[in-house]
Amino acid sequence: MSRNRLAIALACSVLGLSGASGLVLADTIGRYECNVVGSAAPEPLGDRAGHGVANYQYSCIGVDGLLKGAVLSATNISEWDGPQGKFLLGGGVHRTADGAAVSRLQEGTSSMTIKDGKPVASTGSGTAIFNLGSGTLSALSGKTAKFKSKSTGYGRFELEFED
Repeated sequence: MSRNRLAIALACSVLGLSGASGLVLADTIGRYECNVVGSAAPEPLGDRAGHGVANYQYSCIGVDGLLKGAVLSATNISEWDGPQGKFLLGGGVHRTADGAAVSRLQEGTSSMTIKDGKPVASTGSGTAIFNLGSGTLSALSGKTAKFKSKSTGYGRFELEFED
């Protein structure tokens, strides 16, 4: 193979690999650091052991991506069967100095790690839709995004939205 063909083959391989990796990696829309307002403990429904509903509000500050500096005020209602949760209703308003967006959870699940009979960590994931976006957040309008969350301390968690 001549040097030119080898160089072209190498260049095409590099471009192909970088293009393929772009398909695999999700683009981060933004990441929040959040605090639960009040209690997030599930309330027992009384029909069977470990079955309950958690209804809580939370507030977040954007620390990365398009949502950096944004403030999120949101709510979540989830059904719990022992350490496994299913999101029933959730969403909130994302605000920046020059924009706003409204997101709504479409579906999601959560799980809690229990140690010595007490919850010590939680994770969650699912999809959300941005029903409205204006100003600096107008690019979010109509966008469906994946989200994931993980606890970072008592009443605290990280929330990330990805394309």
